[in-house]
Amino acid sequence: MQKRKKNKFYLKLFLPFLIIVFFIVLIITPSSALEKYLEKSLPPLQSHSLPTTLNQWENEPYSGDYFDQIQPSVAGYLLWSEFPIKLYFDRPDNPDDTAATTRRFNQWVNAVETSISEWNDYLPITEVSQAELADIIIERIDPPIDAQIDPETGNLKIPRAKTAQTRYEFYIKDNKLFHKMIIQISPRLGPLATLSAARHELGHGLGIWGHSLQENDVLYFSQVSSSIPISSRDINTLKKIYEQPTRLGWSLPINN
Repeated sequence: MQKRKKNKFYLKLFLPFLIIVFFIVLIITPSSALEKYLEKSLPPLQSHSLPTTLNQWENEPYSGDYFDQIQPSVAGYLLWSEFPIKLYFDRPDNPDDTAATTRRFNQWVNAVETSISEWNDYLPITEVSQAELADIIIERIDPPIDAQIDPETGNLKIPRAKTAQTRYEFYIKDNKLFHKMIIQISPRLGPLATLSAARHELGHGLGIWGHSLQENDVLYFSQVSSSIPISSRDINTLKKIYEQPTRLGWSLPINN
């Protein structure tokens, strides 16, 4: 009898954890049931019109792309359907302050502005004054360190600190499915490294959710010593992404 009570106690203790694991596995490895649920609950996959700037882009002779490295989300490819894309980024409260900390903050801002200007040639971007209004938010902050438990040893694994990262969130507005991108770039980087990080992360924010295997591309998977400009392969990949169907920017099914 005592053993049965103990088993019930352990079941109650670990049941929430097992449910969480079940849903994580379900999301990572979609089943036909999950696919049917998404088709029923989310907008159907549809293509948006290609933005004028990308429609006019021609790369002759064609230099290739890395579209095969791009990962769609459960909502499809992470592209934007309304332009200009609204972007907010951190600025110092008093930019005219001569303190060293403010000067470093201004250098960070200048690097971010340069990256925005470069990507703006291919997709229209406008700055907004409030984070709540933005599609993309760029924060001057160290990304969090994601510590994990090693399943083999049971030891806590603390990875090397990141200097920049991008994540996305979904939300519903006016019965349509949208997403928001949050970019975090460390304040500890020098001007050139900040520019390189901003170019790379903003490429993710604009829809390139994957990495190139060639170091001459901005979305190369590893940090390089020099600052790499946006390549024709980056733009070829971006254009292919915007030619794909997505659930983003479309209305939810009526039965919702």
